[in-house]
Amino acid sequence: MTHEAPDYFRPEGGFVLTHLLIVRDVDRSREFYRTVLGAAVLRERQPAILRFHNSYIVINTEGGPTDDKPTVRAQAPSDPDTLSCAMNIRVSDVRAVYEQWRSRGGQFLTEPKDHGVEIRCYLRDPDGYLIELGQGTGILAEMGPAAPG
Repeated sequence: MTHEAPDYFRPEGGFVLTHLLIVRDVDRSREFYRTVLGAAVLRERQPAILRFHNSYIVINTEGGPTDDKPTVRAQAPSDPDTLSCAMNIRVSDVRAVYEQWRSRGGQFLTEPKDHGVEIRCYLRDPDGYLIELGQGTGILAEMGPAAPG
């Protein structure tokens, strides 16, 4: 079953979760997510907004503080080998998506690795953000019944 993403500007139920990426070059990053991952570009820049299946990726440039975050500086990762956050994408066939994205220029750290409850691999975007590509093979069964949300 495929679910369409809610309208970014008028979300159903009042909320849409998006992933904001602060990058050095919006055009380069937008084209990576469009070309390699197949995201649809809804807005080119300031910020770029891309629809990725049932979610959105917002891409904006580095910059200084603003009036609503007066002490915060937006900056792309300075060290791609230090992980503070990662985009986690779950698919039904990790090996097929791995091959597709690799054929589009995605550079993975390793091929998909089977960890028993999931099969996963990682690639980086042009700014060094880590993207986990995975397929669950029993991870939810290991957790037990879901808590009410």
